[in-house]
Amino acid sequence: MKNKKIIIIRKKLDKLDLKMLAIIKKRSLLVNRILSEKKFKNQIIDQKRIKIILNKIHKESKNKKIDPKITKPIWKAMIRSFINYEFRNFRKK
Repeated sequence: MKNKKIIIIRKKLDKLDLKMLAIIKKRSLLVNRILSEKKFKNQIIDQKRIKIILNKIHKESKNKKIDPKITKPIWKAMIRSFINYEFRNFRKK
């Protein structure tokens, strides 16, 4: 027998995942706008900006009582994915 509480919670997670996809789509559109402004591939990776973002996420995670060991790897993966996206799409637009 399946646990009904788990099924209900998983449905909520599924709905939340769809909302997250919508946010990622919005982020993608903004990344596209930034990419269109970049003239050279060496502008794609900005280590200073990455460090600022990760520090901000770490601080905000603590403020919101979220374990930074959850959020930091998520943001690192997202940043890495968008960097790869930018390299794949540089000058294709």
